[in-house]
Amino acid sequence: MSELKNLGNESKYLFEYSSEMLESFDNKHPGNDTMVKFNCPEFTSLCPITGQPDFATIYLSYIPDQKLVESKSLKLYLFSFRNHGAFHEDCMNIIMKDLIALMEPKYIEVWGKFLPRGGLSIDPYCNHGKPGTKYEQMAEFRMMNHDLYPEKVDNR
Repeated sequence: MSELKNLGNESKYLFEYSSEMLESFDNKHPGNDTMVKFNCPEFTSLCPITGQPDFATIYLSYIPDQKLVESKSLKLYLFSFRNHGAFHEDCMNIIMKDLIALMEPKYIEVWGKFLPRGGLSIDPYCNHGKPGTKYEQMAEFRMMNHDLYPEKVDNR
């Protein structure tokens, strides 16, 4: 784990988007399918038009292959969106693509549940399965069925 720079050291928060914050480590069980889920209830980015803050809970789930994302680096990375101006859908796709580039997971999905602004909430969902594998089929199935049982929204 000596290649990890953030873990065990003072947190260095960046206030502009930076994928360089992300770090990974070796998966000790690459032959096992393990779903790893992160919930980030304090995600913040900025509207690229008005500059107003947008707040969301981000649900990130993935099945690792050879690498896993280090959680402190993920926290610092997500914080780096604090002053980043991008639409909700763009933020979720950026996060997914950065994590794919970092670890090449078997499967990954990112779902943002944004608080409403102007009476409208936006909940973008994106996913990816490794091409040519059962995980590609899983991604297609999950995309078609991801919101069959929508939650009762009473807290936003």
